[in-house]
Amino acid sequence: MTIKEVSEKYDISQDTLRYYERIGMIPPVTRSESGIRNYTEKDLGWVELAKCMRSAGLPVEAMIEYVRLTQEGDVTIPARLKLLKEQRESLLEQKEKIDATLERLNYKIGRYEIAAKTGKLTWEQEK
Repeated sequence: MTIKEVSEKYDISQDTLRYYERIGMIPPVTRSESGIRNYTEKDLGWVELAKCMRSAGLPVEAMIEYVRLTQEGDVTIPARLKLLKEQRESLLEQKEKIDATLERLNYKIGRYEIAAKTGKLTWEQEK
């Protein structure tokens, strides 16, 4: 696939794809004999992973480290596993914070729904 096709498929700008490759967030993309990017299924897998991890808030540095370790081969499997577990733990902590915030917002929404029906908001509802 061309960079244009990949850009459209994953809704990522061509500049972002080039940037991901340049900084090492994805390994070097397969190229044609003339040097034009020609994304293979393997390349697309890396793009999908990068997009997924970035949308989850994974730090760019962690993704770069993961790619570097992968390129070093199977000897780095324990280090990759550790990195992934650390990122999972970080996401779980973020999820707990988000869940607590959602719980509080749902409570507040419920109070305001009552207030909207009654036409007034008491201090007890505001808490």
